[in-house]
Amino acid sequence: MLIDKLSFFTYDGVCIFADMESNIEIIKVTLNDINALAQIGRQTFQETFSGTNSADNMRTYLEDGFSVEKLTEEVRNTASQFYFAKLNEQLIGYLKINSGNAQTESLDTKALEIERIYVLAAYQGKQVGQLLYHKAIQIAEELKSSFVWLGVWEENTRAIRFYEKNGFLAFDKHIFKLGEDEQTDIMMKLEIQNQVSSVNH
Repeated sequence: MLIDKLSFFTYDGVCIFADMESNIEIIKVTLNDINALAQIGRQTFQETFSGTNSADNMRTYLEDGFSVEKLTEEVRNTASQFYFAKLNEQLIGYLKINSGNAQTESLDTKALEIERIYVLAAYQGKQVGQLLYHKAIQIAEELKSSFVWLGVWEENTRAIRFYEKNGFLAFDKHIFKLGEDEQTDIMMKLEIQNQVSSVNH
């Protein structure tokens, strides 16, 4: 588990995860951060999916999904939370989680959805995604969520392996529309009790 390799502490309300080489801060996004959120959201999505989707579909999704208006509405929703990963004041990734009625599927109002974990390409493979994931699990435990779930594109094998490594199991599928393209997401879930046990041991 990553928790065995990394330590974290809280300073002035900010969680700081420290390894031997760097300090990565996990900071909650506020309405003052909308432009920065839009920028890193577009950049990480573009880096992740531009090679496997048409330019038109990517353009449509980026314009609609990361508009200032849409992100402002989402940040204002108290059932959704965004967090930045920052290294030396640079944004290198972000997390979005949903609870209650903010979830994109009506599964269980006590569940927590990880809607997005994205990391800049230059920082992938450096445990940034794992830190953001751990933040989501920490919040799920604080909220006493029944389980954590997410949807991941069936062709994104790297992400599927990441979640399988963290104990997630596939349980269903749903459609994710990217522009005019209807894509199949594998829905995966993790029972919180199982995660608590693995963290404690």
